[in-house]
Amino acid sequence: MTTLTTAPVPAPAPGDALGTSAARTRSAVLERQIRENPGRFRVLTGDRPTGRLHLGHYFGTLHNRVRLQDLGVELFVIIADYQVLTDRDVADDLTGHVEELVLDHLAIGVDPERSTVFTHSAVPALNQLLLPFLSLVSVAELNRNPTVKDEIAHSRQSAVSGLMFTYPVHQAADILFCKANLVPVGQDQLPHLEITRTVARRFNDRYGAVFPEPDALLSDAPLLLGTDGTKMSKSRGNAIALAADADETARLIKGAKTDSERHISYDPAGRPEVASLLLLAALCQGRAPEEVAADIGSAGAAALKRTVTESVNEYLAPIRSRRAEYARDRAYLRRVLREGNERARSVADATLAEVRTAMNSHY
Repeated sequence: MTTLTTAPVPAPAPGDALGTSAARTRSAVLERQIRENPGRFRVLTGDRPTGRLHLGHYFGTLHNRVRLQDLGVELFVIIADYQVLTDRDVADDLTGHVEELVLDHLAIGVDPERSTVFTHSAVPALNQLLLPFLSLVSVAELNRNPTVKDEIAHSRQSAVSGLMFTYPVHQAADILFCKANLVPVGQDQLPHLEITRTVARRFNDRYGAVFPEPDALLSDAPLLLGTDGTKMSKSRGNAIALAADADETARLIKGAKTDSERHISYDPAGRPEVASLLLLAALCQGRAPEEVAADIGSAGAAALKRTVTESVNEYLAPIRSRRAEYARDRAYLRRVLREGNERARSVADATLAEVRTAMNSHY
């Protein structure tokens, strides 16, 4: 397997405990390095199969995955079916949700010939890494992880499971099993990635150099609000799914929250709901939201919603067409997943063998 290296890591700025400013500086450097030599990078990214992916996912992360793949970066996409259980008692319709995720990725342009799409549960060696990795972090470190605290606070369960508590270490296993050296994340995911870097560093210090310390590729993902004016979410019923048809999209946008002011302007702070709709139309049109607002002017919310509906439906038309075509061949979906699982298992088995040798437990 090709040896993957990471870029030099700038020291965090004073008061920047999670290294946010350093991560932004590093991300700019990484973007240049990706363009110069994409083959030196391997990316791990993915989703939990808990429902249909939506436009917030698409403009936030999905289109960036295809961009990196098309630049020549090696892409691993994990469908984290085990992690569905972190904040719920059972995984409802898991098979259906997994297939829907595969469909969404194929429809947006993820190429299974160039990228690896796989599930947690199909790669035993990946999950075996969790045990030695847990020995490398303390309970206190897990307890003060701000992302875990937030996820526990918003959990659907009355009492969270141990899986939720160890979630960042499981993510470390996801990333390190394939020796990914680049992870596209939002700012809120930096604490999780820092635990992965800590696990890699401590394993290497204790047992010998096996893992790269992966870098964060921070994106300025646009914040799209749901149709009710709150965070766009699968569970809130306020999102426009990639699988939605044109009529459903029109209905959802027609019911979107706006305000009483007739003149349309782009003001994210003062008019967040209107601004989010303008941003969505602008992303679909490849223009600035201020330009879209100027075109609508004083025509009011109805004209704004018509513009957004037309923009979204036109943008999604080819994605929906490809999705419908793939959906007619479920055997192909299963083959994509089977071959991706086989590829991921091969990589994970090789990594676990290295780990066992390093730990002197290769019997």
